[in-house]
Amino acid sequence: MESTNLHELTSVFDWLVRPLFAIGKSEISIFKIASIILSVAVIVASAKFLKRLLVGKLLVSSVHDKGTRSALGTIVQYLIVFFGFLIVLQSAGIDLSTLTVLSGTIGLGIGFGLQNIADNFFSGLIILLERPVKVGDRIQVGDINGDVVRIAIRSTTVLTNDNINIIIPNSEFVSKQVINWSHNDRNLRVSVPVGVSYGSNPEQVKTVLLSVADNHPDILAKPAPAVLFTGFGNSSLDFELLVWTQTRIQTPRFLRSELNYRIFAAFRKSGIEIPFPQTDLHIRSTDIPLWEPRAPKSASS
Repeated sequence: MESTNLHELTSVFDWLVRPLFAIGKSEISIFKIASIILSVAVIVASAKFLKRLLVGKLLVSSVHDKGTRSALGTIVQYLIVFFGFLIVLQSAGIDLSTLTVLSGTIGLGIGFGLQNIADNFFSGLIILLERPVKVGDRIQVGDINGDVVRIAIRSTTVLTNDNINIIIPNSEFVSKQVINWSHNDRNLRVSVPVGVSYGSNPEQVKTVLLSVADNHPDILAKPAPAVLFTGFGNSSLDFELLVWTQTRIQTPRFLRSELNYRIFAAFRKSGIEIPFPQTDLHIRSTDIPLWEPRAPKSASS
């Protein structure tokens, strides 16, 4: 009975190590394929763990910017996977010089069907190395506006104000115009246009607008708010309130709405009139009658 079980195990093992095909002088079996897949899986898992360790702990004290830590962690992860894969192939007895034909075939595929994938891949490397955008940045690409939450080798994930994750190919960041609202810092300037009647005192308007900005909790004191007298409109004196925020960078429209509510209340309290478009019609005296008087009717008619 024991000899039968041993014979079956030997048969299974022989089947696993039986060569299926050869790459150069290296014979590839099911056992070797399984060992390569298992080794690569361990390397990928180890690289992800090391990236989380670098971003979350090891680099926190030396690199304070989260986006920089994420970029460094991603680069280290891909380097570990790349060189680990080469080591696994060498350990499995596969001569890498025999893969030149396969590399040429892959290159031909990149030139045709895989062109977009290759474009996104190298664009991802450019983003990670040059860092025009990083995790945590507030960006705008075309009509898409949101926060960068993840940068991968093929695509970048952006979280919009509607809590929607949009996956953008990395080539979009290299070939198109990208607006990075927080490239240097997280400060965002918001402008609020305001019109008042011609009978208003400009200095009083300026004082009221600055008071509204100073009393809002999300407006920064430095850089300080400013008021511009932009011009003389058809029906109003035009001003512009410029404020800076760091906490409302995701919702500038809501901040502008809140300021409009407060400005309207402050103007009403101070007696400052907000005009509406109007047209004055002046009629001058003239010798030409505006209408012809009717002739009196005759008695016969």
